[in-house]
Amino acid sequence: MGEREEDWKKAKWPKIKPKRDLQINRLKDTHLFTVPNFFTSLESQAFVKAAELMGFVHQGSLGPTKGEAYRDNDRISVNDPVLAETIWESGLNNFFSDIKIRGRVAIGLNPNIRFYRYKVGQRFGRHIDESVDLGDGQRTYYTLLIYLSGGLRRKTNTALSSQKDSSMESLVGGETVFYDSRRDVVAEVAPIEGMALLHIHGDKCMLHEARNVAKGVKYVFRSDVIFA
Repeated sequence: MGEREEDWKKAKWPKIKPKRDLQINRLKDTHLFTVPNFFTSLESQAFVKAAELMGFVHQGSLGPTKGEAYRDNDRISVNDPVLAETIWESGLNNFFSDIKIRGRVAIGLNPNIRFYRYKVGQRFGRHIDESVDLGDGQRTYYTLLIYLSGGLRRKTNTALSSQKDSSMESLVGGETVFYDSRRDVVAEVAPIEGMALLHIHGDKCMLHEARNVAKGVKYVFRSDVIFA
C-alpha cells in the first residue's frame, strides 16, 4: 500500500503557538465539528514545506470490487509524540473537556501523524475510519483533519525575464463529504487553510469521502484523538 515511516527527528516542524478564542462550529447536530484558524497560515505553509522536503509516497487501493475504498493520494507517516502533545495542548484539548465516550475521556493525540497530498484528479472514495486500540486502555475515537491548503493563496512565478508574476491560485474541489445511513449528504466541508475538522469514528463513524481535486493541491494533516 506504500505507507512510509519517516524519521520524525529529521523533520523541521513549525513552532505551534497556543491558540486563544478559537471558535467551534458543530455541523448538523452530529459528532462533527470544525475549528477555523486552528493553524495559522504560516504554520500551515511550514508543515507543507516540511512534508514536501521529507517526500510523499503514493497510496492506492485495490478498489471497491476487492472490498476496499477507492484511494488515490500521496502520504507520509511519522511517529512524533512531542508534536502530537504540542498540538493537543495548543487549544485542541479544550474542545474535549466535556466529551466522554463509554466512560472514557480524551487524553491527547495519536503520535502517528500522517500528511496527505491530493493533486488534480486524486480523491479518496466513500469509507469509514476505524477506531484503533493502542493498548493500556487507550483507544482512538475521533479523527482529526487539519487542512493545510484551501481557499485563496498567493503564488509567485518567476519568468525567464526575471519579472515576478504574482497571481491568486485557488484550490477547487477536495471537499470532505459525509453521508447518513440513506446515503444522503449530511455535511459538505470545503478545505480552508488552517481549519480543523473533527468527527467521531469507529462504530458511529459516518460514511464519508474526499472528493476529487479539480484545481490546485490539497494538503491535510491527520491524527486521531485518544480516549482512556
